[in-house]
Amino acid sequence: MDSLNESLFDAPALEAPAVLASALAPAAAPGHFDELRGAPTPPEPSATGVASQPAPLHDASSAPSVRPATGDDPATEERPPLAPAWSAFFEHLGAGGFGDLPRRSINLERQIRDNGVTYNVYADADGPQRPWSLDLFPLIVSPDSWAQIEAGVLQRVRVLDRVMADVYGAQQLLAEGLLPPALVQGHPGYLRAMHGVAPPGDTWLHIAAFDLARGPDGNWWVVSQRTQAPSGLGYLIENRLAISRQFPQAFEALHVQRMAATYSAMMEGLQHMCPAGAPPHVVLLTPGPYSETYFEHAYLARYLGITLVEGSDLTVRDQRLYLKTLQGLRPVHGLIKRLDDEFLDPLELRPDSTLGVPGLLQAIRAGNVLVANMPGSAFLESPALLGFLPALARRLIGEKLQLPALPTWWCGERAAMEAVLPQLRDCAIKSTYAGYDTHTNFDAVLGSRMSRRELDEWAGRIVRQGDEHTVQSYLPMSQMPTWSQRVGPGRIAPRSVLLRVFAVSDGAQSWRVLPGGLARLLDASAQIASMQRGGSSADVWVQMQTRGEVDRSTRLQPHATPASLARHRAPVTSRAAENMFWLGRYTERAENAVRLARLTLDLLGGEDLSSPALLTWLHGMAVRNALVPREVPSPPRSRRVFERALIAELGDVERGGSVGYSLRCIRQAAAAVRERLSQDHWNQIVRAENEFLRRSAELADEAGDGGYASGAALRNLESASGALAAITGAQTDRMTRDDAWRLLSIGRHIERLGFLSSALQAGFETASVHEVSGFEAMIALFDSTITFHARYQQRRDVATMVDLLVLDGDNPRSLAWVTQTLRGRIARLAGSAPGKLSALSHELPDPAGWTLERLCEAGPAARYPALEQLLGACETAAYHVSDAIGIRYFTLTSDPVRSVGA
Repeated sequence: MDSLNESLFDAPALEAPAVLASALAPAAAPGHFDELRGAPTPPEPSATGVASQPAPLHDASSAPSVRPATGDDPATEERPPLAPAWSAFFEHLGAGGFGDLPRRSINLERQIRDNGVTYNVYADADGPQRPWSLDLFPLIVSPDSWAQIEAGVLQRVRVLDRVMADVYGAQQLLAEGLLPPALVQGHPGYLRAMHGVAPPGDTWLHIAAFDLARGPDGNWWVVSQRTQAPSGLGYLIENRLAISRQFPQAFEALHVQRMAATYSAMMEGLQHMCPAGAPPHVVLLTPGPYSETYFEHAYLARYLGITLVEGSDLTVRDQRLYLKTLQGLRPVHGLIKRLDDEFLDPLELRPDSTLGVPGLLQAIRAGNVLVANMPGSAFLESPALLGFLPALARRLIGEKLQLPALPTWWCGERAAMEAVLPQLRDCAIKSTYAGYDTHTNFDAVLGSRMSRRELDEWAGRIVRQGDEHTVQSYLPMSQMPTWSQRVGPGRIAPRSVLLRVFAVSDGAQSWRVLPGGLARLLDASAQIASMQRGGSSADVWVQMQTRGEVDRSTRLQPHATPASLARHRAPVTSRAAENMFWLGRYTERAENAVRLARLTLDLLGGEDLSSPALLTWLHGMAVRNALVPREVPSPPRSRRVFERALIAELGDVERGGSVGYSLRCIRQAAAAVRERLSQDHWNQIVRAENEFLRRSAELADEAGDGGYASGAALRNLESASGALAAITGAQTDRMTRDDAWRLLSIGRHIERLGFLSSALQAGFETASVHEVSGFEAMIALFDSTITFHARYQQRRDVATMVDLLVLDGDNPRSLAWVTQTLRGRIARLAGSAPGKLSALSHELPDPAGWTLERLCEAGPAARYPALEQLLGACETAAYHVSDAIGIRYFTLTSDPVRSVGA
């Protein structure tokens, strides 16, 4: 253990945690503002008298320099005391003090993992999702600092909103030369289709994000702004919940502002501005589960109480936007988009987009839907625009910007380019049109990290393509204390921090700033703050101005009206319904595959392998359910090859039918409806897949070394069976009985009916059920062994089998119970009155007409024609009903679709 860690946890001489933190926490890097101590750290002079290169991000040459402390070695100077807020934070760590921080760090990691908070670095649907990275310590913002941030952000969002209104309206700013036409109309994100549009409430921007950095002078500077689909509103809620639980005493003692009231105000503002609708229907548009921030989309939709939709869930009819639901088309009045503008409408924007809604822009132009934010704001995100905003603010709102931005030069203007070229070493070089293939794209680079030759090369590029490059001063960002456990039990380490704050509209031409934000932390080697490149985050605690300030976010609403309650009855979209249906089918399919594989391995490892009929039945069932490839020899020909092939196929996720493939499909279907599943349910699904595939991979390695792992394979299948039982329990007992759940249940029972009826029919065709071993195998496959022996003792004949497996209305795996349940749930789905069946229900055989005498009538060659005919009819009806449900509820093509509530 290093000396720092020894002193950190074994320092009884120090009287208080705040004193301990002040003595042991390293200071921020030279030239950076130290958030922990609320003071700048003197810059470290180099041999040339110029401050040495600070840690990463964008620099501001205009930021006032910091006077170095006296003394030959500033690092040896006595460190200033902690800032009052941080002193209070450490004083309220609790009884465990610093010694309890490692445990809290482990608890935080476990909480993030258990809550399923993820960020897909590569948006790989089949790859492991990366857990969200969250530091143990929050960024604490004082009331005075927040007052500066809040006033400046509110001012800037007003300016940006009016810039959009002018650019898509009168275009006076372009005519007066306050905005270069090449920078606006030449930007790929400028949408000519939006010119002349009048948005609801005359408000273009409803959610805007601003990335801020604190300079060495202690003031905050704007680094960039996001207006298309800014991310973070969901993650910061999760950050707040996680960190406040780790430090409840400090959270209360520091009087941290709550954020719930701002979210409520945002939703109320959107609803009031929505076009006609009582109550207005607002949805959140996501690119889908493959998006790297899909967790946030699902989380935010659930938190706001709105429907999460994909582009395929929506359609435009007569210039109005509708949601496809099980009951028909439901009008949509408001749309919160988490999709970049270019993908919104394949008819008018990117024709290859499968994420948007054809005709959406026409619905927007007609004034029939509110979109947050209105399309066409991408040009506002260009770093070049920052340099023009001070003049725009004076022109549009008659005010000077209170929150400065880093000095920025767009090199498309020759004078700006000539002025900034000599300063490249002290600046960051950025792409003017980042993210667009039609223009030059590159990651931001720092001049201070380049050689003389590299700087000359960049200068040449800028001269040749000036408009493609924007140069911004570099700012040594402030550094906050973070908790690191990479070495020893843990230590405090300073890291540079970039703060993202959000302005949200709470009415027409009215905004408020969310009292918190998303702090993004940089490693020492990073040049920009990016979660996509492996960065981490921190919660943001904004202190109240006065201790007597009332926090209204925790108060209940005075009353609820029937209209407001109706708004919270989320509709079931056709896409969600289809995924719930297949979630049910794949869950049942996985259970069937596990049970069949266990049964097969048990029988192959048993003593009695003399029954050709049983082996033929096992081979046929394994091939039919994709447990083994068709070319694998049957057990009578080569039992060992068949068994090894079955074990090898268990974890195959490429070919359909086996256990690993079904578990993968369960996870993919569940991911598409994650907002409808409890966190425990989702965790069970993820763990079941990961554990089974991990053990299957180990089995494959053992087999490659010449091992023979039937016992290990059985243990893996037993574990999967237990996991699937937990998943089934969550689906059966912990989900609301709405139409989505009915489709999940219908999917399960369709799969069960088809599987069991085909298995029983194959047993009679191969005559395996007429032997003791085959009879017992069939009872086990129906998961009815205990019930059978308790009821019939040692009697084994066709009558007892038919009575339990076909006719017993109390056995949830009998064909009569499954069929009757299916008929009732299909009728309920169609809206039939209690006791009345729909036309689709009648497509299934009616168990009321089944009799033991009729089904047990033996024919020639020990066959039972009536029973086998019924089994074939059950299997055929199951898959016919599945197709009919898909046509009626998922593709909406079986009959004219009516509008609901138009």
